[in-house]
Amino acid sequence: MADGITITFAPVSRAGGGDLVVFVGDDLALGQAAREVLGTAGADLVARAAASEQFRGRHLTALSLPAPAGVEADRLVVVGLGSDKDRAKIEWPVLGGFTAGKVSGRTARVVLDWPGAALSARDAADFALGARLRAYTFDRYKTKKKPDAEDKTGSTLTLMLAGHAEAETAAGETRAVAEGVTLARDLINEPPNVLSPAEFAARAAELAKLGVAVEVLEPARLRELNFGALLAVAQGSVREPRVVMMRWNGGRPGEAPLALIGKGVVFDSGGVSIKSAGGMEDMKGDMGGAAAVVGTLHALAARKAKVNVVGAIGIVENMPDGASYRPSDIVTSMSGQTIEVINTDAEGRLVLADVIWHVQQTEKPKAIIDLATLTGAIIVALGQDIAGLFSNDDDLAAKITAAGEATAEKVWRMPLIPAYDKAIDSKFADMKNTGGRHGGAATAAAFIKRYVNDTPWAHLDIAGVGMSSTPNEINRSWGAGWGVRLLDRLVRDNYEGR
Repeated sequence: MADGITITFAPVSRAGGGDLVVFVGDDLALGQAAREVLGTAGADLVARAAASEQFRGRHLTALSLPAPAGVEADRLVVVGLGSDKDRAKIEWPVLGGFTAGKVSGRTARVVLDWPGAALSARDAADFALGARLRAYTFDRYKTKKKPDAEDKTGSTLTLMLAGHAEAETAAGETRAVAEGVTLARDLINEPPNVLSPAEFAARAAELAKLGVAVEVLEPARLRELNFGALLAVAQGSVREPRVVMMRWNGGRPGEAPLALIGKGVVFDSGGVSIKSAGGMEDMKGDMGGAAAVVGTLHALAARKAKVNVVGAIGIVENMPDGASYRPSDIVTSMSGQTIEVINTDAEGRLVLADVIWHVQQTEKPKAIIDLATLTGAIIVALGQDIAGLFSNDDDLAAKITAAGEATAEKVWRMPLIPAYDKAIDSKFADMKNTGGRHGGAATAAAFIKRYVNDTPWAHLDIAGVGMSSTPNEINRSWGAGWGVRLLDRLVRDNYEGR
């Protein structure tokens, strides 16, 4: 939903109302700009209040002083940045999110300054990005709002710093990224009775307003193109599937695109191999990979990225029905390879197999990255703070890992060895769709790999981070929109303008 926050940039000034935010380290020293805004009385007030409240300026702590004497502000908020070591490795979006949380629903001036601070325009823009992401809420279906809810009335932040004009320009790009994350979060948070495959495709098609060429493949066309594996998954639902192709051509004409592919299972009951009832409501988020792809295409188009990218999402619903595909069925994928169905709840890899094959045949991409909430096994292995990375290309894996470190959307590379591939050999078909309980995330990746040929490829299993992930300073939402920032940074650092 709309991000519920207004952010502007301005020169440092004592004038203004609302809250005032300043920053200190663990020595409680104020920056020059903060001292100018506070004046002598205000600086002394900070020192006395810190001593009284035993506030020591530790990293990401805060002290709030209502109606501060001698300071032109309704409330003074002092944010701690910690030691020299802490200040040397500030995560700007995290600091922005933390700060926004302390002035949620209020009007505030933020003095981006402290001793030794050397902010770039990009740092300030990333601070604004974090504030925007923190302000996100999804409450469109609530008829009564809690009076103490965060961002209940929206926030207004004025970021004051030298070089404010340059920061505002840079923030235009990070706002595009925030919009992409917001779009992804909205899609993940929508209930499945609203977000059908057709509705998901219609929302993706709105990217055309930003200059993205969008092609929606409807059921008749999917049958014509032999999307046999994807159609098998979808046949148990009355809501028919879609595949959406999104092309952003911001790079050199004719240059091979980077391909981003997302699993879009709008609800996963498990099909005939039905899941247990406990937690099944979370399966509305089984389209987190597709949401990340749509959000990334929005971000790239909104900031006019100089790159060619194709996004492709396979959108289905996996339901039990008399028409459902069954364990022991053998289906033929678009590639011509046959698949013995062992478990109908291992459906996402069937969707990805056909979409990946189609993209390879039609787009000839320079590299493929797929994102999928694919296996519970990856959650067992890595928890809910880091995604699993499988790849056939060391260079691509290193680039993704670096982008994850830069955005704190971290990945951990997992092994792909011949034993995992052997585990999905079938007695009756070319392969089976699951290799059993052990190494489940790896055998799922091995299955996808059979559809990749020689193209550099990476698979991100985002089951742990894509939905119901650990809350943090920039995300209070059930759907995190994970992957948009990572992919945008990957493109910016490695593919854009090259």
